[in-house]
Amino acid sequence: MQSQEMAWLLQEKYDGEKSVAFFADCKRLALGEPLAYLIGHTPFLNCKIWLDSRPLIPRPETEYWTEEAITTIRGGATLPLGFAAKPVRVLDLCAGSGCIGIAVAKALQNTLVDFAEIDQTHLSTIEKNLKENQIDATRYHIFHSNLFSTVVDKYDYILSNPPYVDPALDRIEESVVTHEPYLALFGGERGLEVIAAIVGAAPLYLRSGGQLWLEHEPEQSAAIAKLGATHHFTTTTHTDQYDIERYSILVLQ
Repeated sequence: MQSQEMAWLLQEKYDGEKSVAFFADCKRLALGEPLAYLIGHTPFLNCKIWLDSRPLIPRPETEYWTEEAITTIRGGATLPLGFAAKPVRVLDLCAGSGCIGIAVAKALQNTLVDFAEIDQTHLSTIEKNLKENQIDATRYHIFHSNLFSTVVDKYDYILSNPPYVDPALDRIEESVVTHEPYLALFGGERGLEVIAAIVGAAPLYLRSGGQLWLEHEPEQSAAIAKLGATHHFTTTTHTDQYDIERYSILVLQ
């Protein structure tokens, strides 16, 4: 696997030239530094996502359900409002690199997409990724926000890959713990503390019938459904491309 990663590094970052810097990066790769950070960017659906501030590296599982969300949103790309229509509003919550919201905005030109992220260092990365993928500045806002703390609007869809890792499951790779942001990974007791806060507050930021999409561990599915019922959501849990329960859709009643 490492030889394949070295080949990608050589091609993507060094245009095939085996320079001193390339060999230095190979050493960092051998020590466990993630390839995406060494290259500096990663693909996500049809987007190029820069990782300048070292946010959480986008995963294929997240890509999978984001594509499902895009398909769902496309089915209701405008909502009736009298004789006019208004664009669908989407919030990428715990945005990190902004990959989820940017993929939605790029695929669906008539959506308005906002981004909320607690780590201020990632805000410039989100902005860079929006510009890289040619998302018009009139279509988005970026909030420095602890979950919903500075969010003011209501949305049709809230899409979130929150911190949900449960340390007790002990399945996370050492290189991930060492190099990727703790704040974006670990979700407190049973990995559910941030998820519970999101589910509890989301009804205030969703339009009637709005949807909250959450990525999570398979062991958290039942607890999320219970949380959802407490806060007037109907919850369905779905598997990813590896047939693992990976995300839930909570529909506000």
